[in-house]
Amino acid sequence: MNHEAYLAISSEIKELESLLADIPEENAIERMGLEARLATARAAIADVSEDRSGAKARLVFRGRPVFGSHGIAADFAAKAAGAFTDAVAVAAAGIADNLKYMGPIPDKQKNQLLITGTAIGSFGFEFEIPKSDNKELFEEPGGAEIALEKVQQLFQLATEGSDDEVAELVDDIHPRAVKKAVDFLEYIAGQDAWCGLEFRGHLFRFQGIDQLQRSVDRLREDNIHEEKTTFSGEFQGVLPDNRTFEFKLSDEKTIIRGKVGPDIGDADIINREFLHVLVTIQLHVIRVGQGRPRFTLQSMNDVKPLSLGSESE
Repeated sequence: MNHEAYLAISSEIKELESLLADIPEENAIERMGLEARLATARAAIADVSEDRSGAKARLVFRGRPVFGSHGIAADFAAKAAGAFTDAVAVAAAGIADNLKYMGPIPDKQKNQLLITGTAIGSFGFEFEIPKSDNKELFEEPGGAEIALEKVQQLFQLATEGSDDEVAELVDDIHPRAVKKAVDFLEYIAGQDAWCGLEFRGHLFRFQGIDQLQRSVDRLREDNIHEEKTTFSGEFQGVLPDNRTFEFKLSDEKTIIRGKVGPDIGDADIINREFLHVLVTIQLHVIRVGQGRPRFTLQSMNDVKPLSLGSESE
């Protein structure tokens, strides 16, 4: 049973219980059909624990738009919640390796968070994370769940981590997802607010507007350097499942390790057609601050065989 089916049956149970509550016990015939349907619905989810139906996260705010635990400015809350859920959806697409630098966000609706209540402390929201349509309850986390963990890590590493740690995470979730996360943080900072995010027993909270702003500065595009760089050498091999490659430069000393981008559907083509072949490759390079570069081969059009004669010219 997937998450959508669980919610549908749970809703039916509540409706049947409400209908039966309005029918006197002595009206046995009138109650019979509803009671049978209720028993069937309860049996269908008897072995499913409600607290496993969808992971919960709490996003709380402090600052000018927040009035203690009493309330929060409606306009701020709506825009902040929308920006946050967009960041998670884009991160989910990035983790699934099907996010391009432009165009629609794949599976955006599937990875939308559901607001199921308010989070009291400061003031904020409780979100339920949907399971992927092809995931059964009790199986591994769905895309939105992993993405939310990564977004929480991004907030924390931008505040406390090294440039290399930030760069590795940026490479995992895609620079486009990072930009969406920055859009969220910039919006709340512009409203003199900051936030905390609790998920799976882990809580990260910005300590104030100044700390949040420093994190935003680390994640801005001018601190995340992207460029296309050309190298010559030979592929040493590709792991198709992990979509990672090794490339030895022509100096015979340096080996570049990188990722095969999502636009290359069959990563194993490199092993079949270009293994130990002298080529030039154009790689997308990401570097955060003073951290190490991360390399991605985005298209097979960026791989060009290089003759021995042309190398020496």
